[in-house]
Amino acid sequence: MKDQLIALGGKLVEKGGAITELTITDCKKLGPAEFKLIGQVTTLKKLTLYGGCHGLNDETLPSLAGLKELEAIGTDGLKVTDDGLKHFAAFGNLKQASFFHTSFGMPGFTGVGFGHLKACPKLERLTVAGISMGDEGFAAIATISQIKDFSTWHTYQTEAGNAHIAKLPNLRSLKLGQRLPGKDRKATSLSDASLPTLVGIKTLEDLKIGEARFTLEGVKVLKGLPSLKTLLLYETDFPVTGLEPLKQALPNVRVTLEPLTEPQRKKLDQYVPLH
Repeated sequence: MKDQLIALGGKLVEKGGAITELTITDCKKLGPAEFKLIGQVTTLKKLTLYGGCHGLNDETLPSLAGLKELEAIGTDGLKVTDDGLKHFAAFGNLKQASFFHTSFGMPGFTGVGFGHLKACPKLERLTVAGISMGDEGFAAIATISQIKDFSTWHTYQTEAGNAHIAKLPNLRSLKLGQRLPGKDRKATSLSDASLPTLVGIKTLEDLKIGEARFTLEGVKVLKGLPSLKTLLLYETDFPVTGLEPLKQALPNVRVTLEPLTEPQRKKLDQYVPLH
């Protein structure tokens, strides 16, 4: 089995003679037989399937149901329906999950299926990014009350999606980036106007916000977060002269501003056009 996994391009980590981690970074050619093989590695605690894992779908996901010890899974490009996401509930020990480019552009996919993850009692870290889902998907994620660490960017959400995120009752860490641009998505999902909504997350300790345009006065509202310890502004148009005043306004918070590079600025102009 070990040789077969290596032949698929798999990188393995073993402990006590058992395979505990498997990473495949080019999954384009994986099909039913390969997922059946992976599902037989019942000692896996971490599984990473990147590089266009389109073969992982409603039909092949049940092949992984035997991975009862799985604690972390990372996926890129799987093609599932909302109903198909229920198969992740089989991973009763799952602590963290990442979904990149899931079902992008698939007709009928809304992201409401992420609500099935509430059946994973130990799940505390979740990432959804590069996904063509809107606010209804975030409403479903808001029902996963055990989440403590949530990251999202490059979806079809609106400002209303932020309000759903703010409903997570145990959230400690949040990374929030801008929605994908498009002809029918002219409004931004992250701006000064978003921040009062985030202030409603009273449990929040670590906040990363980026790909946006913020003013000093806009960000100062975050002083309303009583538990905040760290704040990172990344790929963001924010006045450098505002950094020290912001630190003074948030004396108990470690504030970091990552300088905006020229390529990042050009990208930001596409996502958040100047008016």
